[in-house]
Amino acid sequence: MILNITTTHKPATDLGYLLHKHPDKFQTLELSVGKAHVFYPEKSEEKTTISVLLDIDPIDMGRGARNLGGDGFALGHYVNDRPYVASSFMSVALSKAFSSAMNGKCKDKPELVDVKLPFEVIIAVIPAPKGGEILIRKFFEPLGYKVELIRHQLDSKFPEWGDSKYFTLKLIHTITTKELLSHLYVLIPTLDNDKHYFVSENEIEKLLQKGEGWLKEHPEKEQIIRRYLINLNSLSRQALERLSEGEEIGDLSDELVEKTEKQKRKETLHDKRIKLVAEKITESGAKRVLDLGCGEGKLIRQLIKQKQFSEIVGMDVSYNELIKAKERLHFDEMSPKQKERINLFPRLINIQRPTVRRIRCSSSS
Repeated sequence: MILNITTTHKPATDLGYLLHKHPDKFQTLELSVGKAHVFYPEKSEEKTTISVLLDIDPIDMGRGARNLGGDGFALGHYVNDRPYVASSFMSVALSKAFSSAMNGKCKDKPELVDVKLPFEVIIAVIPAPKGGEILIRKFFEPLGYKVELIRHQLDSKFPEWGDSKYFTLKLIHTITTKELLSHLYVLIPTLDNDKHYFVSENEIEKLLQKGEGWLKEHPEKEQIIRRYLINLNSLSRQALERLSEGEEIGDLSDELVEKTEKQKRKETLHDKRIKLVAEKITESGAKRVLDLGCGEGKLIRQLIKQKQFSEIVGMDVSYNELIKAKERLHFDEMSPKQKERINLFPRLINIQRPTVRRIRCSSSS
């Protein structure tokens, strides 16, 4: 996929000084999952465009991927849209390619750092599976961007299939280079939930650093934070409290509270089945339990209440579900004795020979 940044500032070639990238050079940056190519398809004093082209290696990406291609899809690490869309990989590329500009530094023309330039950004393409056009506009328009979107069909030969979750996005704004890059760095990966990295407290530091000066006042800050941190409540709460300078945060949002209350009031057939299974396992007198396809840990949450179980093991093909399970079990807040009872396994599938690798769920994981 490709991201283009264009300016008509006079002279437009000042963009090269701001981004520390010479207009006459084609540069390639090594990423953990492939390469990022940085070049200027257009350069003149009237109009200059710099492009960032990602060349993702599916094999390298699959080796270290935590959850790609959707839950429940065994080949999701290798068959997915990551090489073709703007995602968390693009944020990494922007940070590596334009680190000086993101930090507000310009060696040769430091006076340009605080100058607001007319920018046009085109991203082809960007996924927004949950929220679509409304979500994109809610994130960018409050920051002053004029947003233009083209939604793509699933297949132009079969229009009856409808539209896809993919958009070509154009952003127009007069803004400083540092602000533009920080907005792109934070907001691009919030539009879809497939992050290539493990989300920990380190991601809070990156989020607050890149969100300095604008995130606190953003009307959708809670949603941005939650989506950036893949909806992990404990990390989202920490980020919100730090962003609010230590103020205690009651609830993440009214929408989240309302959703939780509805879930409490309405017990689904699946919930009833989970409770029944837990009761039957308890009645059997078992001491150790293996939950194959444990998902987000609903059955484990029921079983852990019973002291008779000395070991409860959860296994799932989706690493993302295991992360949710650990979060919803409040594992980090458990006593050491309680932690000893729980193990979570990511099941790794090999087409030729199924294998299972054990990962210990510990307080340091």
